[in-house]
Amino acid sequence: MKPIVIVDYGMGNLRSVQKAFEKVEHEAIITSDPQRVGEADQLVLPGVGAFRDAIARLHEAQLEEPIRDHLRAGKPFFGICLGLQLLFTTSYEDGHYQGLNYFPGEVVKFGTHPGLKVPHMGWNELRVKKEAPPLRDLPAGSSVYFVHSYYVVPGDPALTATETDYPTPFTSAIWHDNVFATQFHPEKSQRVGLEMLRRFAAWH
Repeated sequence: MKPIVIVDYGMGNLRSVQKAFEKVEHEAIITSDPQRVGEADQLVLPGVGAFRDAIARLHEAQLEEPIRDHLRAGKPFFGICLGLQLLFTTSYEDGHYQGLNYFPGEVVKFGTHPGLKVPHMGWNELRVKKEAPPLRDLPAGSSVYFVHSYYVVPGDPALTATETDYPTPFTSAIWHDNVFATQFHPEKSQRVGLEMLRRFAAWH
């Protein structure tokens, strides 16, 4: 079985994602090589930082098309945090920037609410709307780790796999066919997150 491929475009805690896969006994390699990304059977797109910088770096590294090709080929894909947001049409983070536009939708900032800080940081509960393969048998009320100021608003609400309240519901994970992506960080979400990565690794 080929190793899982983690896309390196200079943004994201890549080693921690790789180590999380190693904890669930699956080999994962980190690469910025477009050819290796294009040949991957299973692809992980992590990300931490600004949307504008991320899309620019994907373009400069010639990684956009291999990622799109992987998505279109129906091979398993896992987006994490910024790796979820980049799948959508537009982000309004510090301006107006075009994403990969694989799914229609926008990336918008949390509003201000008394007693709630932005960024949304720390543990929060998931409410499963669709049981994607990585979410199978997830215990009710499971909590995961978030660090973000922006969230996705899918053009098609049916994309939403999980919701989380802050204070109103937002899409915290999506699932469509071969694509699963989370706003939270499974690699920082202890047992629950590791189980998602284990199930993704077994998804073919």
